[in-house]
Amino acid sequence: MPRMIGNGLSRREREILEILHRLGRGTATEVMEALPDAPSYSAVRSILRILEEKGHARHEEEGKRYAYLPSEPRQNAGRNALQQVMQTFFGGSLESAVRTFLNDSEADVSEEELERLTRIIEDAKKRESR
Repeated sequence: MPRMIGNGLSRREREILEILHRLGRGTATEVMEALPDAPSYSAVRSILRILEEKGHARHEEEGKRYAYLPSEPRQNAGRNALQQVMQTFFGGSLESAVRTFLNDSEADVSEEELERLTRIIEDAKKRESR
C-alpha cells in the first residue's frame, strides 16, 4: 500500500501533481516522460484519474486525448502542503517551523533573504495592528 503524504496523496501522486504544476498542463505521455523511474502508461493514466477524483487535477479534451491541469494554482497548493507539514511536524506553529529552519547549520540563508523576511514580518505586524 502506498505511503500517504500530506493532503492524502501518495508519493507518486505528489510527483505527478508537481509535474502538472511545472508543465502547466500535460498529457499522460508528457507526464510519464517527466517522471523519474516512470510506471507504465496505464498506471500514469490511472493516477491522473485518481488525482481528478481527489480534486487535485482536472482534464480538458484535446482531440482524442486528454490534457491534465492542476485544479488549483501552485501557490494555493503550496500553502496547503505547507500547512499540512507545519501541523504534522511543528504542532501548527509557524514560529517553531521557522526557528527549526533558521537554526539548521545547513540552511543557506543569505543576508538579503533575512532582510526580506524581516520586511515581511514588519508588514504582517502593521496589518495586524489595523
